[in-house]
Amino acid sequence: MKFSYCIPYKKLACLVAAGALSSVAAADTTIIGLITKTNTNPFFVKMKEGAQQKAEELGVELRTFAGRYDGDNEAQVQAIENLISSGAKGILIAPSDPSAIVPTIEKARKAGLLVIALDTPLSPANAADMTFATDNFKAGEMIGKWAKAQMGDKAKDAKIALLDLNTSQITVDVARDQGFLKGFGIDLKDANRMGDETDSRIVGNDVTQGSEEGGRRAMENLLQKDPGVNLVYTINEPAAAGAYEALKAFGLEKDVMIVSVDGGCPGVRNVQDGVIGATSMQFPLKMASEGVTAIVEFAKSGSRPSASDGLDFFDTGVQLITDQPVKGVHSVGSKPGLAMCWG
Repeated sequence: MKFSYCIPYKKLACLVAAGALSSVAAADTTIIGLITKTNTNPFFVKMKEGAQQKAEELGVELRTFAGRYDGDNEAQVQAIENLISSGAKGILIAPSDPSAIVPTIEKARKAGLLVIALDTPLSPANAADMTFATDNFKAGEMIGKWAKAQMGDKAKDAKIALLDLNTSQITVDVARDQGFLKGFGIDLKDANRMGDETDSRIVGNDVTQGSEEGGRRAMENLLQKDPGVNLVYTINEPAAAGAYEALKAFGLEKDVMIVSVDGGCPGVRNVQDGVIGATSMQFPLKMASEGVTAIVEFAKSGSRPSASDGLDFFDTGVQLITDQPVKGVHSVGSKPGLAMCWG
């Protein structure tokens, strides 16, 4: 804010007053924190972009933080402490460790901040005020239904390799895996736990850490267990790309169907190229932009976001992408998918 009526002998006082008012204006600015798992994963890059765009649109200050690697809980704890001390109104966080971060989240909420988990729910989920995320179970279920319909009668003799994230039973990992199995028609012993199924069509589970190298290694392990694998589920598209490379090295790439979840542009291009049969697309930009809007509304009126109908979180949507549509499963092709993808 500037004064237009300064007179020469009062110039210093005027400048001091202008500075003071600028400080007041700065103090009144709504501060929102965005904490992602890393700064390098395209999913979180797009999430940051969505948050920044919305923050600029709404005239609030966005401060961003990220772990040094996926799983860096300490860096996320430090970021929350920083935001509490800076007077932030709310925090958007994609938690690296959904359980270990909870005590610090509780501290932030006691300090009056609205905390929204993005993509990955906390454990327990109600440790955050709300979760804005893909319906990961639905995302898995869609690719499971698609794979079953695509295989037709051969589905009853499928040999399935499950390439998960890790062994920690993280909510997003479990939801995608179990959703896929349900969609394919496999009985779930416990929908909240991976790896306890007894269906003979499951060759086994292995872990990928969500990386291409992890996907290749996990695929090699399961091929050693049963070289007849003909259907591969992967936690994300980098793992799917790695699985494909392993299959290709064994000359099996044309005999095995791969399905995945993500919706990144490289993954959609892999659908277009026939590497991935179908993928469920997430919308990280929407997660973050809707989250910023919710915190701004909270800062203005004290109102808190509500969950989507029938769910315990705010659903930011999912879309099946495939160039081989099947009856009864809504999808769009890779061409429109490339217009919606991220990364």
